[in-house]
Amino acid sequence: MTGLLLRRLLVVPPVLLAASVLVFALPRLAGVDPARAVLRARSADAVPDPAVEERIRASFGLDASPVEQYLRWLAAVLRGDLGNGYVSGVPVLAQVGTAATVSGLLTVLALVVAAAVGVPAGAYAARRPGGPLDRVLGAGTVAGVAVPEFVLAPWLVLLFAVGLGALPALGWGGPEHLVLPVLTLAAYPGALVAQLVRAETVTVLARPHVRAARAKGLGEHAVLWRHGVRLATTSVTALAGLLVAGLLGGSVVVEVVFAVPGLGRLLQQAVPAQDLPVIQAGTLLVVTVAVLAGVLVEIVATALDPVQRSARGAR
Repeated sequence: MTGLLLRRLLVVPPVLLAASVLVFALPRLAGVDPARAVLRARSADAVPDPAVEERIRASFGLDASPVEQYLRWLAAVLRGDLGNGYVSGVPVLAQVGTAATVSGLLTVLALVVAAAVGVPAGAYAARRPGGPLDRVLGAGTVAGVAVPEFVLAPWLVLLFAVGLGALPALGWGGPEHLVLPVLTLAAYPGALVAQLVRAETVTVLARPHVRAARAKGLGEHAVLWRHGVRLATTSVTALAGLLVAGLLGGSVVVEVVFAVPGLGRLLQQAVPAQDLPVIQAGTLLVVTVAVLAGVLVEIVATALDPVQRSARGAR
């Protein structure tokens, strides 16, 4: 396991370095002039004063070569200095840190809800493939996978906020503001987890060692959870890295719809304003979290799966 951990961690720095090059270069390749972006954020003048533009370009180091600009930017990022936002003038680290905390809370709660609902639902549906529970779960999970967040979110608002008046439709504050955003985010991963656990558990329950356990008198509940779900959840764990990346992407829609001050909403506001420091810092943080989550999930999945653990140990 130590060797696997080291091999996977060695991959992280070059991946993040490549991501930093793309994050720095893409706005410029898209035709965004950082000096014009600063002027646009600070002045409503349609035609910028050339002298002011030159002073901005010199003060931000934008008159240097692209390579020199990138190296300066990367060194500042490694020091934790992300600069100030063009629009607000507030340090980007504070803006992104506060927003990322909100998005992280939503992501963790959505994963917990998805696992708490999806794993038992898939397991009990696998006990009798083709039975009533399996059919109901099949229809529910197809809907959960097919309906996107921007469709589900308004319907949840209409039902629970407008119709029943039980939950707030918008805003951020108490625990009641978490319910609808978390349910919206958890719908897709919950349905996917249920489908995966159901399929894997059906396969595992047909294996010879499970039939032998039944023949020895082990109860059906113990067979299901000790032999079936335990192995099936290794596949779900391996998928968790992709789910985290998907939730971070889906949070953009959810945070905009529910007016949640998370990272997705911050980026959604920064893009039309061409607030490059915020866009670059937020994007780099999302990529870093996705890469580290993928590495962590692979290590945990290997630790949980005896077959993979034995295979890697034999290498």
